[in-house]
This record gives sequence, C-alpha cells and structure tokens, in this order.
Amino acid sequence: MQNSAPPSGSPLAKLLKKLGWNDYALFGSVLVFACIPLIIAVLSLSDGGPSQWLLNNFPFLRLRLMGRFLSLAIIALGIDLIWGYTGLLSLGHGIFFALGGYAFAMYLNLQLPEGQLPEFFGLYGVDKLPLIWQPFHSLPVTVLAMVLVPGAIAALLGYLIFRNRIKGVYFSILTQAALLVFYNFFNGQQKLINGTNGLKTDTERIFGYLASSDGVQLVFYEVTVLALLLVYILCRWLTSGRFGRILVAIRDDETRVRFTGYDPTGFKVLVFGISGAIAGLSGGLYTVQTGIITPSIMDVAFSIEMVIWVAVGGRATLVGAVLGTLLVRLAQSSLSEQFPEVWLFFQGALFLIVVTVLPNGIVGWWQEQGIVQLRNLFRGKPQLATFPSLEEDPLVQEERKQFEGEPKEP
Repeated sequence: MQNSAPPSGSPLAKLLKKLGWNDYALFGSVLVFACIPLIIAVLSLSDGGPSQWLLNNFPFLRLRLMGRFLSLAIIALGIDLIWGYTGLLSLGHGIFFALGGYAFAMYLNLQLPEGQLPEFFGLYGVDKLPLIWQPFHSLPVTVLAMVLVPGAIAALLGYLIFRNRIKGVYFSILTQAALLVFYNFFNGQQKLINGTNGLKTDTERIFGYLASSDGVQLVFYEVTVLALLLVYILCRWLTSGRFGRILVAIRDDETRVRFTGYDPTGFKVLVFGISGAIAGLSGGLYTVQTGIITPSIMDVAFSIEMVIWVAVGGRATLVGAVLGTLLVRLAQSSLSEQFPEVWLFFQGALFLIVVTVLPNGIVGWWQEQGIVQLRNLFRGKPQLATFPSLEEDPLVQEERKQFEGEPKEP
C-alpha cells in the first residue's frame, strides 16, 4: 500500500512548501543533538583512542548543560514570535518561565509517601498541604498547568495592556514592572513555596527514580530536543500563513491594520498568550535539568538576556533565536571557565559587535549579505546587482513593442 501525500491545500502541505534551507538546517542540527547520547553510548563500548578522549572531555555534565541551553532556546522562540514578528518587546518573560518551573518543581516535591509533606513546610509550621498544591499530585495536570497557567496569565496581562493601545517602550516598561511585582511576591511566600530558597528538584524522585540521576536526565534531554522541534514547527506554522502576515503588519504599521478592519488587540493578546505558554514549557524543562527553581530566575537581567539571544541570532528568523541562544550560552560557559574574572568584558564586547556590525543578527546578515559575499569570495570579483527578470516581464515587452512601433518624427 503506497503512502498518500498530504493534500495540496492542507496546512501541512503549505508549510512544507515554505520550508527553506534555514528550516532543514535546524532540523538536521536537532537530529544531531538528539543522537549525541547514542553516539556517546556507542563510543563508551570501545576502549582507548578517540572514544576515550571524547568521553574524558565530554562528561555527562556537559550533556546536562546542553539540555539547559536547548530548553532556553524554546523560550527564545517565543520571544522571537512576539518581538521579531509582532514588534512586542517583552522584558518580563521571566514571569512565565518561572511559573512553568515552579509547576513542575511542585509536582516533583509531592512525590512522597502518602501523608507526608515536602520538608520545607515543617520549617514554617505548616502541617496541611495548601490548596494550591493539591492538583500537582498528577503529572498530566502538572504538564497542562505548566503550559496553560503561564499562557493564561500572559493573555490576561496582554489584554489589560493592549486594550488601552499601549505599545512600544511603554509596553516594555509595563512588562518589566510586572516582573518586579511577581519577583517580590514569590520572595515573600515562605510558607507557600519556600520564598527565596525556592524548590529543589535534584533530590526528588519521579516514577521511583532520582530526578538528578543520569538516566532520568538523559530522558529529559531527549524530551527537550523533541519539545524544541515541536515548538519551532508551531512557530513556523503560525508565521507562515495569513496569521503571520497580520502579525508582521501589526509590527510595521498597526494603525493601517486597524483601518483595514482588523482588530490588532485580539491578535496581540493571542500571540502573547502563546508566547507565555512556550515560556512556561521552557521553564519546566529547564528547572528539572538545573536542579532548583528560585525567584532569582525572575531577575530583570535574565529577562533582558533572553532578548539579547534573539538579537544576536536575528529577529524574525526563528532559526536565529535558537542559534543565538546556543552561541551566547556556550560562549558564557566557556569564557567563565577560562577567564572567570574578565569573561563579562568578552560578553559585553560580543553584544556591542553584534549591535553595531550585525544589527540584523547573524542569520539576518547571512540572508542579506553573507551569501553574496561568500559567492564573490569564490568568484574573485563582485557580482553586480541586476534584474534579469525585468527583460522577461510581459508588460515591459509589450511596452517596448509599442514604443518601437511608434512612427518616427520627420
């Protein structure tokens, strides 16, 4: 029985037609990331040689670190969706990231024998599980809450802001103010979520296994890779059709969109809610691979850093969001190990170079100039920018015939 191709008019077929080299490059890279644990496992079966060198220089800790970076790339996709495509610069995405992290941490802390409470409750004299903790006994409910709660709060916050037509720098300031409110609120909830100490996940168990064990962390690494791929496909689908064109129109000229009959408020609320849900998913995966979640994750600097990842990779490219996150986080990790005292200067220099030399990010530069410059390098001479299709334009040819057919003046 032959496999039938998807209908030409289906959303899947339309999306496949619009995939470019950026998409296939990312899919290939994600596949490589997913196969890294398998490669390490195969090499561990052989003795000596390159396999032993790789195992010595790429311990399992590095794999966990890469898992954290991939989980952060997920939230970068959400930020690129609202900033790169819709023009909404959010400086408070740490709120939704933390909500997803706390949701999964609460589930792990409840994996105890019947009748027992998490240890920190005893420090504050709490002898009964708070009502807000009750739903997190269930893993499916936790996964839904990890996505839906941040998404709903983001949509509510967006509605309160967008209905008053607040945009631009005022929107950014309001999101940052909301971040500070949540940060101070979580810091003061000692009896509810252990306040500034946060919730630990590395000492908890899931399905009977220690959450920080190599096997469990390997599973979460693969889940993170799969989640990154699915979120990318979702963002690519949202931005490749009519909905994506409306988002770009809102970014470029919201007033004109309003005059054409569309209400930008509904679109902005929806896309901001989706971005918040993506951030919650990212926060949950990051927390379980980090081992702890505290209110410090809602620090203003961290939310600003998320925006920098997207700027380095390239706005409105999606691939750039993933690439920028991995490059910046890998550079931070390497420089902090090699130059612990001055690595922040290297990081600042990197950001200045990107902003001044590559304002459109790495992927944006490659799409606009990089390919042409690379071709010119191999050809040895610059290629002139021409319009060969202009000669083949039927309107131009018809106009030329009319011009040539006119009688000459005596």
